[in-house]
This record gives sequence, structure tokens and C-alpha cells, in this order.
Amino acid sequence: MKLTHKNPTFFALSALIALPAAGAASAQQQEMADEDVTVYGERLAEGPEVEGIISARSGEKIQITANDGTSTVVIVDDSTRIRGKGGLLGLNSKDRGVDALLNGLPVKVETLQAGYGLVASEVAFKNDDLEMASMIRNGTAQGFAEQTAATDALRGRMGDIDEYNMKGTTNVYFDTGMANLSDRAQADLCATAQQAQATDNALLLVVGYTDSTGDYEFNQELSEKRASRVVNYLQQSCGWKPYRMLTPTGMAEADPVASNQTDQGKAQNRRVAVNILVSKSVDGL
Repeated sequence: MKLTHKNPTFFALSALIALPAAGAASAQQQEMADEDVTVYGERLAEGPEVEGIISARSGEKIQITANDGTSTVVIVDDSTRIRGKGGLLGLNSKDRGVDALLNGLPVKVETLQAGYGLVASEVAFKNDDLEMASMIRNGTAQGFAEQTAATDALRGRMGDIDEYNMKGTTNVYFDTGMANLSDRAQADLCATAQQAQATDNALLLVVGYTDSTGDYEFNQELSEKRASRVVNYLQQSCGWKPYRMLTPTGMAEADPVASNQTDQGKAQNRRVAVNILVSKSVDGL
């Protein structure tokens, strides 16, 4: 049996009402689940679950960015259920309007696959997260569009400038062949982020290094891994904004600060340098 209706939720409710009680219910539910839903004359199959933070909105489309940085665009229409969860075990839930889908809100989206893109059948989030997103939006002096424009302007001013004033450097150190951050390194990184935050127009440049142990290919990969680990920690745990980060790099065993002929020297060379920079063109503004 196939039903055609503009609202997938109506389709599901109609199917449940039509089912006979008890014995045959589970078999018929499975049969119905195997069929596609028809919306606006097009058969829609179940799409992927999308989870992440709302990073942009344009009309009926929202962009969701996952933890790994990948972005997915989904369409929100009149049939989309928007639900806020709260309370013990998420039992205190209520439907919300589309105006609740704020930039920065963590969401989990159930989708249907259409030829013109992914259609959201349900968007769910925590009420506490919505409250926080609302506070951030209402408490900032600039709106989302203005903040984005300021970010682009800062990036544009920095992108073509090759000369910077050095405002400080912090080195964090690693065990041989490892890229794990020690407790001391984590504390030093957040202290550096706080120092940079207090410096007008500051950017961070992260450069990874190794000692002379191992071949070049291994050390190059290891230095890049160390730099990436530091960048991730600065952004995720210390609150440093990605747009204020210059492209990190790995330098393998180049530019040693001490001799690689001693254990003490090697220990100093197994490092990531976090440099606080300000472009000479904006220093002092």
C-alpha cells in the first residue's frame, strides 16, 4: 500500500491509525517501513542522521557542521518537526518553531533523501543548548552577519601581509615519538591563549618540531601531528577562534634549539612553538 501526502508526519500517523491491534501490527509496521514516503509527488527514502552545530541559515536551508569539520545542508519545511528536549532522560520535550534554529545550536537531524537535497523530518536539540544560543545571540553587540563581516575583514587584512611583530612564544614539549599533550602543556597552551586574547589583533602561528630520532618522513608526519594536536586543543579547550589561527606547519627536525647529540638537547627539540603575532600593518590599532 502506498500513500501520497505532503506531510511525512501525516503519513506516519495515518499508517499507525490504520493498523489493526496486536497480532498483525508488527508485521504491517515492518511492511510500511520498507516503503518510501511520497512528498510533493516525489518518493523520499530515509536519509542519514546529521549531528552537529548550526553554522549558517539561508531561507529554508540550514547548514550543520559536525565535529570533524564536514558540513551538510538540509531543508526545513512545514512538515519538519522541531523539538526541544529537557528534563530527566529528555522526557520534558515540546515542539518549537523554526525561529528556534539559531546559529551555534547543537542539533540532531533525522532526514529524508530527495532529488533536490536532504529534507529534515525532525530537528531535535536540548532546551539548555537553545537557551545558551539565545543568550549568546541576544547578548552580543554585533549580529551574526556583522560578526561574519568583521571576521572576513580581519582575515583579508592579514592574508596578504608577510611581516609580523612577535609578541611572545610558548613551547610545549613531547616524549619521543609521541604527540600527546601533558597536563603542563595543556595549562601552558590555555595561558598562551589568554595572553593572546588580551593582545589587540593577535594571531597564533603553531609550528611543530621533532628531534633527530627517526627518518625524515616519520619526523615530518610527527611534527605535523604535534602541531595539529596543539591547534585542536587551543580551539576546543582554550576557546581560541579558528579564524585567528595562521596555517599550522610541521618542520620535522629543522631549526633545533639545542644539540641533538644529547638527551637533554633532544628533549628541548621535541616541541611545538606557539607564536603570538600581530601584523605590522595593524599593530597598535
